[in-house]
Amino acid sequence: MPHGPLSLPARLCLLAWDTTKLKVTGASQVPRLVRAGALTELAQRGLLADVDGVATPTDPDGGTGDPVLDGLLELVEESRPHTWRTWVGLRTRVTLDAVQAQLAADGYLRAEKTRVLGVFPSVEYELDRVAAVDGLREKARQVLAGPLPVDEVSERDAALVVLAAAAELRTLLTSREWRQYDERVAALAERSGTATPALRQAVREVRSAVAVAASGAAGN
Repeated sequence: MPHGPLSLPARLCLLAWDTTKLKVTGASQVPRLVRAGALTELAQRGLLADVDGVATPTDPDGGTGDPVLDGLLELVEESRPHTWRTWVGLRTRVTLDAVQAQLAADGYLRAEKTRVLGVFPSVEYELDRVAAVDGLREKARQVLAGPLPVDEVSERDAALVVLAAAAELRTLLTSREWRQYDERVAALAERSGTATPALRQAVREVRSAVAVAASGAAGN
């Protein structure tokens, strides 16, 4: 399966940026959303499989060449078994920090070193490549609204929109607008896991975990 220059978690991270306000929308959800993207891509690449609801590495020597994805794969391999839902919320900052650093190295974000309380070193990020993010957003909207038939959408593009829909990512649509595409999103969810039944189950579990987290955030 061909893979583009930007991973699924990197694209989800960028899509969370509001390019008019130049800030992240729904910041509390972004770590889980990015982690969900990484889990989904590892599953789509055949490096994580669903075994009775548990995210299970398939190859001890497997890798992607992407440091973010390989870092998560190593974390899963070295940890005790967990369900997909647990992994969506467990130590998510590790994956988000790695994705942001990668995007900064690639010129999409700009890293600004700061100090918390004037003492503790920290890094904040600003969006640099606004046009590139606008392009990603337009492509995601086209996947969601058509006219391309679902069976002609790539698995990765389908997964991108499905996870964004689970989080009701407001940089793409409002909550009310998302509901207008429930049937299309359901079809894209099936498309994102067409390779095997185990992959479909993995995508289903990750999507559900993101939706539950988003619902909890909205209720707070």
